[in-house]
Amino acid sequence: MEENEHYKDLDEETLFLVSQTFKALSDPTRIRILNLLCTEEHSVNEIAEILNLSQSTVSHQLRFLKQLRLVKFRREGTTLYYSKDDDHIMHLLMQAIEHAAHH
Repeated sequence: MEENEHYKDLDEETLFLVSQTFKALSDPTRIRILNLLCTEEHSVNEIAEILNLSQSTVSHQLRFLKQLRLVKFRREGTTLYYSKDDDHIMHLLMQAIEHAAHH
């Protein structure tokens, strides 16, 4: 079997999305938010309170994560509740956290 038989070159859109995903995961605040949302949904206020962050910081980071489809939201009255939108990314994040904890 050829060594590169399973190799598939990546198109520009895929390369961009992968790099943006790693960019999202390179920020400590976004990692904290994703880690919190890994298990259950939270409102912006809850996230801000639990992580001791300003509401504007949380909103800004959630917009970035939503654009990448890493989080989604549902509206209940005037409150937005955010949750994970992609189990693949959450698994990647958990693997990275386990890797870091292993050392």
